Amino acid sequence: MKLISWNVNGLRACLKKDFMESFQALDADIFCLQETKLQHHAGQADGIELPGYHQFWNSAQKKGYSGVAVFTKEEPLSVTYGLGIEEHDQEGRVITAEYPDFYLVCCYTPNSQDGLKRLDYRMTWEDAFRAYLQKLDETKPVILCGDLNVAHKEIDLKNPKTNRKNAGFTDEERAKMTELLGAGFTDTFRALYPDLEGAYSWWSYRFQARAKNAGWRIDYFIVSSRLMERVEDAKIYPDIFGSDHCPVGLELK
Repeated sequence: MKLISWNVNGLRACLKKDFMESFQALDADIFCLQETKLQHHAGQADGIELPGYHQFWNSAQKKGYSGVAVFTKEEPLSVTYGLGIEEHDQEGRVITAEYPDFYLVCCYTPNSQDGLKRLDYRMTWEDAFRAYLQKLDETKPVILCGDLNVAHKEIDLKNPKTNRKNAGFTDEERAKMTELLGAGFTDTFRALYPDLEGAYSWWSYRFQARAKNAGWRIDYFIVSSRLMERVEDAKIYPDIFGSDHCPVGLELK
C-alpha cells in the first residue's frame, strides 16, 4: 500500500505545473494534500477529474487559505473533518479517514509565522491535536501525514544555527514534536534513515534555496509505533516540482 502527502501551496497553481502528471506517476492508494487554498464547497475545485478515487475536502472559511484534501482508492469506513473543537476548526486543517485497520489523519499544522505571532496559538493547537491522535490510537493505529511545520532535529534543516528562533525551528515547536513521538508515535523517515543528511521536503522560494538544497524537512509520515512492523519504506521525492514542498511517501506491507 502506497501513501503520498504533498503540500501543493495552492492546488490551482500546482495544476498548472504538472500536478496531474505527478499524481499519475506516483499512483498512490491514498493521496493527501495540504494548503489546497480552495473553497471546495464554492465549486472552485470542480473539474479535478480523478477516476478511481474518492475525494474528501476540508476548506478554510477564509478564501485562498490553508485547506486539506484526501483522495483514496478504497472508500473509508468513515470520514471526519477537524478536531471537533470550534477554536481549531475554522481553517480547514484536518481530515481523518477510518480504514479497517488504521486511521489516516491528513494535517496542515498552523504556522507560527514571522515574529512568532501565532506561537501561543500553535502551542494550544499542538496539545489539542496530540490529545486527538492519542484518542484515535486507543481504538486503532494512526497514520498521520502532512505539513507539520516543524523541523524536529538539527539534521532536519540546512541551517539550524541561524534558524533557532524562527518559526518551524523554535525550541517550543520542537519540544511538542518530541512530546508527540514520546506518546507512542514514530517519525517513519527518521526511524529508517537516522543519519541521512540533506533530506528535505521544503525550500524557500528565495535565494535559489532549492537549487542549493538549502531546505527543511517539515512534511512527515508519523505512525503509531506498533505500525512500524508494517512500514516497508518512507520516501521523499525532491525531483517532483510544482510547489515549494515536494511530496513525501509511505509504503506499507
